[in-house]
Amino acid sequence: MDINLMRKELIRDEGVRNYPYKDTVGKLTIGVGRNLDSVGIHDDEAYLMLENDIHDAMRSLDKHLPWWRDLAEVRQRVLVNMCFNLGITGLLGFKNTLAMIKTGKYTEAAAAMLNSKWAGQVGARAQRLAEQMAKGE
Repeated sequence: MDINLMRKELIRDEGVRNYPYKDTVGKLTIGVGRNLDSVGIHDDEAYLMLENDIHDAMRSLDKHLPWWRDLAEVRQRVLVNMCFNLGITGLLGFKNTLAMIKTGKYTEAAAAMLNSKWAGQVGARAQRLAEQMAKGE
């Protein structure tokens, strides 16, 4: 079978939707007719989306907090993790914490991370990230 032709025909008939929607029978659908209710996504698709989301978070950090690239890698990963979780707008709400990180006050930044509504919402994740921020390992 000519897969390229099949792809073109399905795109023609199904369309491409980048946001979930309910199809004509009420099934949650995305992409080119992917029925999320019955089929879901494959692991490789989840990992591809994750890869894209990591790069999106990094681009957001580059745009809004260009100094983040000067941090040790472990602290860079903390910021990417938080940006992934909160979105850049949510992360930018951590004004004092970010100022402390930028000036190298990592222990104080870690304490501020733990003293946030976010920490109460994500529990052990906040503990791990704060420890990484404080210790740099």
